[in-house]
Amino acid sequence: MNPHFKEITLKATGASALTESEVIQSLWSGYGKIVRCGLEYAVGTDRRSVRTTERRARRARPTSVVVKHVHWPTAKNHPRGWNTGNSHERKVKSYQVETAFYADFAERCDDSCRVPKCLALETHGDEVFMVMEDLDASGFDERRNYVSDADLKACLSWLANFHAEFMNEDPSNLWKTGTYWHLETRPDELAELDDPELKAAAGAIDQKLNESPFQTFVHGDAKLANFCFSNDGNVAAVDFQYVGGGCGMKDVAYFISSCLSEDDCERQETALLDFYFQTLETALKTRGKSIDFQSLEADWRALYPVAWTDFFRFLQGWSPGHWKIHAYSERLARNVLEQIQP
Repeated sequence: MNPHFKEITLKATGASALTESEVIQSLWSGYGKIVRCGLEYAVGTDRRSVRTTERRARRARPTSVVVKHVHWPTAKNHPRGWNTGNSHERKVKSYQVETAFYADFAERCDDSCRVPKCLALETHGDEVFMVMEDLDASGFDERRNYVSDADLKACLSWLANFHAEFMNEDPSNLWKTGTYWHLETRPDELAELDDPELKAAAGAIDQKLNESPFQTFVHGDAKLANFCFSNDGNVAAVDFQYVGGGCGMKDVAYFISSCLSEDDCERQETALLDFYFQTLETALKTRGKSIDFQSLEADWRALYPVAWTDFFRFLQGWSPGHWKIHAYSERLARNVLEQIQP
């Protein structure tokens, strides 16, 4: 870590030194890395006079933070070969969006849609630097490769509360239309799509989602890997590069597709949507949002297969052999295409 960013981290936490660092992961396409940094605090010389103060302060002091350091790469190295100008511009904006979310909106996310606390943000030339709460140290230290029914409901509850919090609000400084697969930002993948009917209908599918009278903020990359679990069944979410406006079904369809098999997607569809909408209704009432919920639910339930098809359209162009391309996805897409005239 360069001295300037080290100074930012120490100032944001009140620590006197960084004790060690651990690379959590490299960012997609070589755009930087996420690192966990341990923190050390100075001890007062007059132990008697500072003992109580130190003890109280220590309770609020983080023992570690997570640092997200983004740096535009000199060489393009996309894992799937999408090394285009569109790809770079999309990623640059995504980090600008993430800093805007943490600066302007993250504080509104309570325990029902928990996100890491942001301690410091800095943009400097071709670098972005974020100092975040370490969710592992805060008790959200479990990850899932496979989900139980309780896990599914915990994540859907997070999404319902997030959508309720930002229902019908302007995504200022975020993506106008959220999700990383949004049609307007994916012309290269659309050009590669080898499905004439789906390709022709792509614009109409996008328009149908955008014309829903019920718009909220969508997380935009709400896959299982972006949820952190606690041992008491709660969850927190990370990675807000593609947060923006949209129909909440985009998040729900994408999340379900990220963690269930083809058979489970079909078998559990109704039950999972029922749970999501029950939670959403409660979350809207809790927040005092005045909205015609019956109309919202009818509209969004009808858009669930449309949202699924929108992501399916992206996958078909981006990675035709992807495991999420299966008979359930094909069936939903064909039903949607029968109803939409491009």
